[in-house]
Amino acid sequence: MSDIEATARTEFSYTDDHGIEIFVYEWAAEEPVGVVQISHGIGEHAKRYDAFARRLVAAGFTVYADDHRGHGETGRAQHDGDLSKMGRLGPGGLQAAEAAILQLTGIVRERHPELPVVMFAHSWGSLMAQRILNEHPRAWEALVLSGTAFRTFKHMESGDLNARWKTDDANGFEWLSREPAVAEAFIADPLCFAADILKLFGVADGLRLFGKPGHGIPQELPILIVSGSEDPLNRGDGLRLLAEAYRKRGVRDVTVKLYPGARHETLNETNREDVTADLTTWMLERVAS
Repeated sequence: MSDIEATARTEFSYTDDHGIEIFVYEWAAEEPVGVVQISHGIGEHAKRYDAFARRLVAAGFTVYADDHRGHGETGRAQHDGDLSKMGRLGPGGLQAAEAAILQLTGIVRERHPELPVVMFAHSWGSLMAQRILNEHPRAWEALVLSGTAFRTFKHMESGDLNARWKTDDANGFEWLSREPAVAEAFIADPLCFAADILKLFGVADGLRLFGKPGHGIPQELPILIVSGSEDPLNRGDGLRLLAEAYRKRGVRDVTVKLYPGARHETLNETNREDVTADLTTWMLERVAS
């Protein structure tokens, strides 16, 4: 067994302001140079990031990832084991889900007061991270937005994400990755599900996901925007415009990294080894010094 495979994953939970128990997973480095907090996407859960977390530990980071409201073990417990209700966020809705993510950041800082915190936020998680940053611009020392979008009606797809891969034998999740096993594992996972945001969240919270970078974001905050060139969530030149929007707010270090041919989940793509290496290198260069 390799050192990466031998990395222990531990679990704990905390209670949010509405009484919902949030389940968290930790992968601990022996002498961490920083902490990475992972914010997962809609319809999935934190354990899908296990392989990535282990690679981060090998690079010197301790990693924390929660199952968001309505998702993973949080959702299972929240809905008394009724998996047909997965995705429903519960009391407080989207804003409460975001507050719970920020609450975990606070727990991380209590545990590691001397270490920088990098937020790695994917898909829905990245949309929430953009919103959190607008309200709490110094929440993290670095931010990675993965599988993200410029949150405008023109540049963020809100329809069928699998539309361009529709065939008679399509399973509906080809948009995730070029690797067929990724969709197969997603479908087989009882805690993963197809998500219709408007049906799950309601119109008000669905509309809250739209918006642009706000004022007050620290100039020194490094931001990496990473995606596949074939990610259907992003429309047109939306990611370039997102980066430009942050630069216009004064952020000096904004990088866009697009992987040709890759789809939505670059961590689960056919070139995931390169993606993981690029991400860990970027994080180390920005915060480990």
